[in-house]
Amino acid sequence: MAQLGVAVIGYGLAGEVFHAPLIDAEPRMRVAAVVTSSAERGERARAAYPGVRVLDTAEELFADPDGIDLAVIATPNRTHAPLAIQALGAGLAVVVDKPFALTADEALEVIAVAEQNELALAVFQNRRWDSDFLTLRRLIQEGRLGQVRRFESRFERWRPVTKGGWREVGEAAEGAGILYDLGSHLVDQALTLFGPATEVYCELDSRRPDVRADDDAFIALTHDSGVRSHLWMSAVAPRLGPRMRVLGSASGYLTFGLDPQEDALRAGRRPNDGKPWGTVDPENWGSLGTPDDTQPVPNEAGNYPAFYAEMAAALLDDLPVPVDPHDAVATLQVLEEARRSAAGE
Repeated sequence: MAQLGVAVIGYGLAGEVFHAPLIDAEPRMRVAAVVTSSAERGERARAAYPGVRVLDTAEELFADPDGIDLAVIATPNRTHAPLAIQALGAGLAVVVDKPFALTADEALEVIAVAEQNELALAVFQNRRWDSDFLTLRRLIQEGRLGQVRRFESRFERWRPVTKGGWREVGEAAEGAGILYDLGSHLVDQALTLFGPATEVYCELDSRRPDVRADDDAFIALTHDSGVRSHLWMSAVAPRLGPRMRVLGSASGYLTFGLDPQEDALRAGRRPNDGKPWGTVDPENWGSLGTPDDTQPVPNEAGNYPAFYAEMAAALLDDLPVPVDPHDAVATLQVLEEARRSAAGE
C-alpha cells in the first residue's frame, strides 16, 4: 500500500492532539516529521511515532523535504499563510489548520501559489465531521425539518480566568480571539449548510481584564437562501445554551453538549484503538419535533478521521480535497465583515 509521508509543523495542542493522531489513524499516511522548537515536545513526538524526524524549524524541513508528501500547518494563526506558501514552494501538498489565513486576500495568495504549482491544498475544518453537524445535515437532506428558517449554533465555555495562551491573550491583528478561533467553525458550518451570506451583523466584546482580543461574540447572518443563522461564541458563559437549535417549517431540532471526539483525543484516545469512535450515548441525543410531538434522534457518529482519509484519496487517487480552500476564503470574508460590523463601519 502506498503510504504518504506527512510533516506536522507545530506540535502544540493542534499538532499533537488533533492532527498527528488522525494522520496516524489513516492507513495510507504516516507521521514522518514533526517541526517543534521544544525539546520536550520533540521527545513526546519520538515516543508516539517511532522513527519520526524531529526538526527545530520549518526552514530545515523545506530545505530537505525528502520523504515528505504533505505538510500540515498547525502553528499560530499569523504564520499559517506564510508557512503554507513556503511549503508549496518546496513542492509539498498542504493542509492548513483554521483559520486558513488572517485575511481573505492572504488566503487567495496561498490558493494562487497552490494552483501555480499544481499542488493539493485543503483547510482543516474538522467540525464538519462533528456528530451533531452530521446528524443535522442528514435531517435536512431527508426533509424532516421542512424548510429551514433559522439556524442557531453555539460554542460556549465558562472560563472566567484565562489560561494565558496566545489564542486568548494575543492581539486580534495576529488572529487571536474567539471570533477567529471558534467563529471559524461556526461560520463554516453555517455556510456549508445554507450557502453564501448576503448580510452580516456582529457584536464583539472583550470581557476579561487581561484579554486584548475578543472573548465574547455574536454573529447574525442572512443567507442568500433566506435562512437566518445566529451564531454565539463565548469564553465567559456561566450558563451554556443549546449547541444547536434549528427551526423549520415542519419541525425543529434541538441538541445540547459537544461532540465527544475532542475530549477523546485530549484524553489520549486514538481513532484506531479498536473501540467505537465518535459515538454519542442515547441520553445525549438531540430531539426533533414540535411542542406536541418530540422524539429523540439517534446521532450520527462523529468522524474526524474522514478528513485525512479524504486527503489521502485526494493525493493518491486524484479525488477532491476534503475542504475546498475557497470555502475558507468565504468564511474569512464573513469574519472580516463581522469585525467591520462590530466596529460600526
